[in-house]
Amino acid sequence: MKSFLRIHQISGHVDGFLQKYCSDVFALGLRVFMSWQFLKSAIAKLGDWTATIELFRDEYQVPLLSPEFAAFAGTAGELIFGALLIAGLFSRLSALGLLLVNIMAVVSYPILWNLDCPAALNDHFYWGILLCVSVVFGAGRISLDYWLTRLAKN
Repeated sequence: MKSFLRIHQISGHVDGFLQKYCSDVFALGLRVFMSWQFLKSAIAKLGDWTATIELFRDEYQVPLLSPEFAAFAGTAGELIFGALLIAGLFSRLSALGLLLVNIMAVVSYPILWNLDCPAALNDHFYWGILLCVSVVFGAGRISLDYWLTRLAKN
């Protein structure tokens, strides 16, 4: 039993080290990775806006929105929430916004549901899970949210 308690104590020290020195770097890496997924998409859409509108008109089936408005809203969401998440500003709200963009992409693009190619759908599920991590745990200390909160307390 003593050996078990000693191993548990060592495990606690490792946990403390990881929490103190690694969790904020991990949170930053997660935010950058997730933001980049959506920023790449927005940049591609802006690169050929006519093709983007055609894509929203012909392939995406966004419910309740015109193709033009859906293209604008989706691209704006990817850009704005992506930039805010990288900076760590309004991080939870930004991650939640990207999560909603992600959900809308899955719902409105029927090709993702083709069971012959599950990889694309899996990417969206993984991104959703990672965005939920940012929503639940926040941005960490390497973020504007953290520094603005500290500034407000002084």
